[in-house]
Amino acid sequence: MIVTSYSFRVRYAEVDSMKFVYYGNYAQYFELGRVELFRKIGISYNEIEKRGIWLPVSEFYVKYIKSARYDDLLTVKTYIRKIPGVRIIFDYELFNEKNELITTASTTLYFFDPERKKIISCPDFLLTLIKDNWK
Repeated sequence: MIVTSYSFRVRYAEVDSMKFVYYGNYAQYFELGRVELFRKIGISYNEIEKRGIWLPVSEFYVKYIKSARYDDLLTVKTYIRKIPGVRIIFDYELFNEKNELITTASTTLYFFDPERKKIISCPDFLLTLIKDNWK
């Protein structure tokens, strides 16, 4: 399993008129978690794309437990619990600054070769990084 944490503060532009985080913004928070997980294992999303691999989202599940509000310090924990094949699944837990779990989520992405317009298996360069960071 791989797990990483990334903390950030809720910006004013991300909230509704009651200063609660607008529900649609949570997907961006989980994307931050994915991007930072890749960065922490040694590769950026940009580098993956430069190597000719796209990672479109095919599934997104979210469960809202508590609300996040303007200026809250949030921490997203991002997990890879299974070695990827043609898909990679990320699980998330979002915590507020009191360390209360406020949201859980999961996204499924697949590996896509845009040149051949074909779904492919996890490329070796990424699989090696994932396995090297597996605990």
